[in-house]
Amino acid sequence: MRKRERENPCAVCGHYHKYEEGEVCGICGHRMPDAAEKSPLHISAFPSEILPDFLYLGSYDNASRSELLKAQGISRVLNTVPACQNLYKNSFTYHCLQDDRTLQFDDANQFLEQCEKDKCRVLVHCMSGRNRIFKVSGDYNHVIVSRSPAIVMAYLMKSKGWRLSQSYQWVKERRPSVDLTQAVYQLLQEYEQKIFGSCDSGFPPSNMPSFSFGFPKVNDPVAAPAFTNLGAASIFARPLPEVTATEFQFGAVNPPSSIPESTLATKPPNGNGGDIQMDS
Repeated sequence: MRKRERENPCAVCGHYHKYEEGEVCGICGHRMPDAAEKSPLHISAFPSEILPDFLYLGSYDNASRSELLKAQGISRVLNTVPACQNLYKNSFTYHCLQDDRTLQFDDANQFLEQCEKDKCRVLVHCMSGRNRIFKVSGDYNHVIVSRSPAIVMAYLMKSKGWRLSQSYQWVKERRPSVDLTQAVYQLLQEYEQKIFGSCDSGFPPSNMPSFSFGFPKVNDPVAAPAFTNLGAASIFARPLPEVTATEFQFGAVNPPSSIPESTLATKPPNGNGGDIQMDS
């Protein structure tokens, strides 16, 4: 589509195509999702945190929100789709994978390892950050989908020593919308074979054990505070301590009993009342 046929570019990919009408972008393959493709999961404007204070996974829409990236402390961006524009070269350090028909795991891992060494937060993004089969020039490209999730999983295998099943589950728990195709998962299996010398997992099953390794997940339940426990006994229901009652009278003082009787006998009472006899 020529530029003069449309005044404003697409708000997501920045190219000129009628995305409201469902037209596929001839440059990067972006299109509005069909009703059947819309996920019931809530998609946040923020990217998903994969590794605390370091690795984030998101979409091109996340990468286009510079203020939100700055709010999360992200300073570097790994762009896995060559057709996607790097919008803020003066604010972020970009690294773009050059081949859109394969996944350059080693190139991406080298950049991510440098980011981790420099203690910089980095966003890895493709067009959607989940799974999509794009139609470009009349043909369906099955390799370009799920690029950023696959790159992140490959990095976890290489840097953390996790197998593919663990890496997949780790990313899935933190970004539930991720859904790899069988073709992309096969590429990851080949990379697992390259790293570990064996491949011990097939296409990702639906029920897998959780690999949280002590880090919080997005769906972890919040423990109820202790003071909301209705089963706890009240302090007013406790038995009173046993106190032995003693005889006492309000306002009365016991007379002193330690005064010797000899003291009272040596000084008889004065018969003249208050008069005291003086010596002459």
